[in-house]
Amino acid sequence: MLLNILRGVYVAMIIGVATGLAIQSSAWLPAETGWSQYALWATFGAILLIGLSVVALDIFIPKKDITTFSAVYLGLLVGLSLAYLLSSGLRPILEPTLNQQVWGLIQLFLAFLFCYLCVSTLLQTKNDFRFIIPYVEFSRQVKGPKPLLLDTSVIIDGRIADIADTRLLDCKMIVPRFVLRELQNIADANDPLRRKRGRRGLDILKRLQTNPHIEVEVLESDPAELADIGDVDQRLVRLAKNLGARIITTDFSLNKIAQVEGVEVVNMNDLANAVRVAALPGETLHIRLIRPGEQPGQAVGWLEDGTMVVAEQGRSYIGQEVTITVTSVHQSPAGRMIFGRVERPAASQPVESTPSR
Repeated sequence: MLLNILRGVYVAMIIGVATGLAIQSSAWLPAETGWSQYALWATFGAILLIGLSVVALDIFIPKKDITTFSAVYLGLLVGLSLAYLLSSGLRPILEPTLNQQVWGLIQLFLAFLFCYLCVSTLLQTKNDFRFIIPYVEFSRQVKGPKPLLLDTSVIIDGRIADIADTRLLDCKMIVPRFVLRELQNIADANDPLRRKRGRRGLDILKRLQTNPHIEVEVLESDPAELADIGDVDQRLVRLAKNLGARIITTDFSLNKIAQVEGVEVVNMNDLANAVRVAALPGETLHIRLIRPGEQPGQAVGWLEDGTMVVAEQGRSYIGQEVTITVTSVHQSPAGRMIFGRVERPAASQPVESTPSR
């Protein structure tokens, strides 16, 4: 509303200025020539057209880059200042030998030259500086929890949607446009397995967007400062720095790159390992043995959370539910493994003796 009021005031001022200049222009030509009337309407129309064109550009280009505007403004300011200083130094030398028109053209040429050089230089280096106040960068002040920047792997993984359903996350999730494009490319791949993974990622993203307990923002366009970066991981790291966000991922390589760049990372695998049920040596577990293990006599089963349990001397109990006593717990980046020995078949299910082979 305030922006529309500002535009209305601006249009009213343009009409007033155009009317005043049009009235003044009618006096520039003799009345007997008959051209004064045309000059009035031509001036009024030209001024009004220029003013309305500015409003039209403002409406049709809603996303404006403040760094570009500031670079142009600062470039013009520095260029005109340099041109003025140089012309002041050359005035005692050249002005006596040149007529006034030639000296005026030289001053105009210097102004255009320095303005072009300064604006061009600043536009090419605006990604290295912040121009809210020229060449002064302020760190972004983030209120509340830092937002989470989602990468392709964590969306396809799908566990982020399950965590969001628990209402544990109260921070905004951001999905960059280039991550969404990568998901679409995977969903359109020729490989059936890859295509299935891409479509799963799109379904998970839709599930996150429809979750009423979290806020998910898909960036409308890629920021201008990422245009010269082709690698998706590097883009995520640069965007996380600019937004003051954390990256959540299952990608080991991205995790290491972000840590080197000083960006906070949430590893979904570490989070999953942290919330798994802890098992201490000496405790008993009830587990159904599914298949043989790698070593002779071993059998393997899984807890409900996916933790692998290796039962020593349990091969004869495959397909049955048994009670094991935990002997050791092995933690690795791939997950947690529990080792134990079979004590007896679980009381809930009588087990028939199975002859050993």
